[in-house]
Formats: sequence, C-alpha cells, structure tokens
Amino acid sequence: MTRRPPVRRRTTGRRLSRRRSRHDTSVTAPVVAAVAAAALVVMVVNWLLAHWWFLLIAAVLAALGGFGWWQQRAQRMQWEQARSRALRYGLAQLDGLSHQQFEYAVRDLMHRDGCTDAVQVGGQGDLGADVKATDPLGRRWVIQCKHRRHGERGAAVGTPELQVLNGTGRPVHKGDVVVMVTNGRITQPGRIFARQQRLHLVDRHLLGSWAAGSRPLWELLPALSTPRRPSPLSQDTGAPGRPERA
Repeated sequence: MTRRPPVRRRTTGRRLSRRRSRHDTSVTAPVVAAVAAAALVVMVVNWLLAHWWFLLIAAVLAALGGFGWWQQRAQRMQWEQARSRALRYGLAQLDGLSHQQFEYAVRDLMHRDGCTDAVQVGGQGDLGADVKATDPLGRRWVIQCKHRRHGERGAAVGTPELQVLNGTGRPVHKGDVVVMVTNGRITQPGRIFARQQRLHLVDRHLLGSWAAGSRPLWELLPALSTPRRPSPLSQDTGAPGRPERA
C-alpha cells in the first residue's frame, strides 16, 4: 500500500497576523510618544502660566547675567588693549627668544601698532613669510624674521635670504610692504639688493628702537608705498599715506 505524504499545516494566516501585530506596534509607539510629549508641554505651559512670577524672576536673572557677561567682556578687552599698547621688548629679551617666539614677538608688535589682523604664519613651507598684517592704511605687510641667538655676533643676513623673500613677498603673498626683520646684522651686498628690489630692512638697531618705543614701524622706515586700497581702520586714524620715494 502506498503511503500518502503528511499534510502540511497552513501557517500563512499566522505569519500575516504576526506581521500586522509588529506593524501596529511600530506605528503605535511613536504616536504614544508624541502624545506624551504634547501632554508634557501642555502641563509645563499651564504651570508657567499659573506661576508667571517664575518667568519674571528667570528673565531678570538672565538679564543680569547677560549684563555681567557683557561688562566682563568689555573690561577684558580694555585690559587687552592697554596691555597691547604698553608692549615693549628690549634687545636682550629678544635675543633670548627662540626663532618661533621671535616671530610671535614681531606679530605682537605689529598688533600693538594697530594691525588687528596680524598673524604668525612661519613654519615649514611658509614660502618666505613669517608674519602677515594689514596696517591702518590698508597696506598688506609680509615680514620675514631672522633670529640670531648671539645677536649682532651671529651670522649676518645676506643676499640669499633676501632673494627668497623678494621671490615670494609680492608674487605669492601679495604684499604691499615686504620686510626683513632681524636681531642681528645685514650685509652690505644685502642692503644694496634690498634697495634695488624695494625691500625694507629692520636690523638690530632699528628693531631696538621699534620694540622698545611706541612709534609704529611704518613711521620708522624711510620709505613706504602708498596704500593701494582703503581700509576701515584708516577712517579711524585719518593718517595720510606716505608717498613712495623714487
């Protein structure tokens, strides 16, 4: 006698029922959460309306806190401006700095003079620029710093260093005023090259006057180009540009 295969139970209905149950649960959960959140918001609003004085106290405290923060910020800015205006460096102090610290010192001196955007950019791949700044007359300064640990007894800055600065100061960094600053010496051939290429030199003697005094660097250099564009800072100073010498 041939046996018939066992009859398989139909499970399609059960599977559909389970799927519907899971779908209903996934839809119901967000709805319940939204209703609960809305109810909570309503409760909070009703409580605040019933206790309006709490909102008044919170507003007063927030206003006092905001005023105190603003006052402290203004005071910090005044202190920072006063500290910046009083910034002075002696040559011995500059000699004792590292090369990077020397770059930061030059940046701070430019900031003291009114270049609010002065920034130190020296490092690997700086392409001949250690400090960049915009003076109150709108001129873009590109400064290369050469620090000598032994000051005037250290190696003099020569034509090769100035050639690098000349090759990038205007074409790459778009500088209006391109400057070499050192706490050491500059060779005579280097001075001749700088004069031919309209590079400005700040040697140890000029650096000492600038860092220890209160006059901006553009008042100490012999000749500067006229500003090529107006600057918002120039409206505050009202100082005329200095014509470039032939």
